[in-house]
Amino acid sequence: MIPELSIVVPLYNEADGLVLFHARLMACAEAEAAARGMRVEIVYVDDGSRDGTAQLAASFPPGAVDVQVLALSRNFGKEAALMAGLDHARGEAVMFMDGDGQHPPEMISTFVRLWKDEGYDVAYAVKADRTDEARSRRLFVKAFYWLLNFGAPSRIPENAADFRILSPRAATALRRMPEHNRFFKGLSSWIGFKQVAVPYRPSARAHGSSSWSFLRLLGLSMEGLTSFSPAPLRLAALLGALLAGTSLMLGAGIVLERLFWGIPVPGYPSLFVGLMVIGGAQLLVMGVLGEYLARILSEIKARPVYFVAEHVLRQSVREGHPMAEMHVLEAQAVGEPQL
Repeated sequence: MIPELSIVVPLYNEADGLVLFHARLMACAEAEAAARGMRVEIVYVDDGSRDGTAQLAASFPPGAVDVQVLALSRNFGKEAALMAGLDHARGEAVMFMDGDGQHPPEMISTFVRLWKDEGYDVAYAVKADRTDEARSRRLFVKAFYWLLNFGAPSRIPENAADFRILSPRAATALRRMPEHNRFFKGLSSWIGFKQVAVPYRPSARAHGSSSWSFLRLLGLSMEGLTSFSPAPLRLAALLGALLAGTSLMLGAGIVLERLFWGIPVPGYPSLFVGLMVIGGAQLLVMGVLGEYLARILSEIKARPVYFVAEHVLRQSVREGHPMAEMHVLEAQAVGEPQL
C-alpha cells in the first residue's frame, strides 16, 4: 500500500539525539496518521555519518508508520541527501525536516492541515526572527537573499527553511527538475503553485553542535547563487560598466586639464592605482565566470548526485499483515529507487 505522506529527514552525525528525536517524530506521525486515517512513512537519509547514525536509524521498529533508511556511500552534502529522500519517498506528498530537533515534529499537523484542508501545494516554515543570531550572520543572510533575488523571475522567501511539505503535484514537479547542482529552497519556490509561509521558532539543539561553519555556509551560498541566480554575472557586468564609465570621465578630465589649464598629467601613482583597480575587477569577474563554468562542467559530466550503500525498509503492521522488512545492500545511483 502506497503511503499518502513521506517525511524525509536527512541525518549527519546525529546519533546522540536521534533516539529522542525519533520518539517525538513517531508520536506526532502516528497521531496524525490515526487522526487522518492515512498511511505515513519516515525516510531517514544518512549522509555519510561517522558516529553510527545509519545503524541506529536502521534499528528503529516501524510502529504504526513505515520506516525507511538510506545510508549514502559517503558525505555528499545536504542537497544530495534531500534529493535521495525525494527519489526514494513512496508517499504521494512529501515533507522535509532536519534531524537535529530544531524543526519541531509537532508542526506536522499544521503542514498536513494546510495541504489537505486548505489546498496549499507548498507550505514552508519561516523563522519568525533571527534575534538569537549574531549581527554579522544576520547581515550575511540579508545580503545573500538580496543577491539571490536580484533580477530573479521568481522570488525566494527570505529566512525560509527546508522544513516544508509538498503536495503530490508539487512533489512530482520537483522530481522533474533535471539539474544535478540543486538548490532545494530555490527549486521548491520556482515551481510555483499555491504556497504559504508558516512562521516558527527553531528549537534549541539538545545534543551536539551545528556542523555548518561559516565557510560551509559560504560554500552553500555560492552553490545556491550560481545554481539558481544570474545575479553575480549581472553585478560583474555592472561593475565593469561602472569602471569603464569612471575611467572615461577621468581620462576626459585629464585631457581637458592639460589642454585648457596646462596642468601636467599625473604620473606613476595614478597609473599604478588604475591598473590595480582594473586588474582586481578583472580577476573578480573571471572568478565569477569560473564558478558558473564549474557548474556547467558538472552538469555536462552528469555524474550521479549520490550513491546508496545500504537501504532498509520496515513496513508497519496493519490490519493483520505481518511486519515486512527489506534490507538491501546496493551501489545505487540517483533516480533508480528499487522498492
